[in-house]
Amino acid sequence: MLDFGIKDIFDIVIVAALLYYIYRLMKESGTLNIFYGIMAFIVVWVVASEILDMRLTGTILDKFMSIGLLILVILFQEQIKRFLVELGSHRDWRFLRKIFHHAAGGEGHEAEAHRRVMAVVYACMSMAKSKTGALIVVQGAMPLDSYAKTGDMIDARINPRLIENIFFKNSPLHDGAMIIARHRIEAAGCILPVSHDSDVPRSLGLRHRSALGIAQATDAVAIVVSEETGYISIAHRGKLETRLSTTELEHRLTDLTSEVSVEGV
Repeated sequence: MLDFGIKDIFDIVIVAALLYYIYRLMKESGTLNIFYGIMAFIVVWVVASEILDMRLTGTILDKFMSIGLLILVILFQEQIKRFLVELGSHRDWRFLRKIFHHAAGGEGHEAEAHRRVMAVVYACMSMAKSKTGALIVVQGAMPLDSYAKTGDMIDARINPRLIENIFFKNSPLHDGAMIIARHRIEAAGCILPVSHDSDVPRSLGLRHRSALGIAQATDAVAIVVSEETGYISIAHRGKLETRLSTTELEHRLTDLTSEVSVEGV
């Protein structure tokens, strides 16, 4: 007779939650097929070693499992880092941090945060009208220092005219990405990872794929203004939303920056 108690229920719930977080992380980073492959390997290993008691196959798979964990840590260090950041910035934990966050700044902090959001929105609205291509990345909880170093450091106050001048067609920095971190324009002309997701429409160019790539690799928010159509898009948590109005962009940025996990704007 099976001895099944409350402890076993908690055990199953914890494992299920862990697998769900890993699944969601892999899905957002575009590596879902690897997750399926790992799960299939674990199922074969358990069946061969524990259920069928196949000694030779079980021994070989045991050796793979012993070194496989180290290999997975090396290959997916960015995803593991993001998983830990996601775990630490979960809504349940952010509640207490948010109390101290607002207590420290008060209404003045909220007004300044809204000013920074509107500066980005006004710049995107102007560039959308003139069909000026732009790629703006707003840092989340994960630092973007390694990406900022690929461009030119600026460290300037967030200003719509400065953003427009940087992405002006004759500007030497207009082809790269702008990174906003710690409430300032940190760098411009930055190089971002490109997403190779097959679900991205072919009509979308390199800026959109770069925005999705940084959204898959980190928890940052990426804003794209299309040079061909003037449409505004936003990428976050491995998803790309296209054809946003300036009002929708304002609401999205306000919602995202109201979370403590988004530290850029």
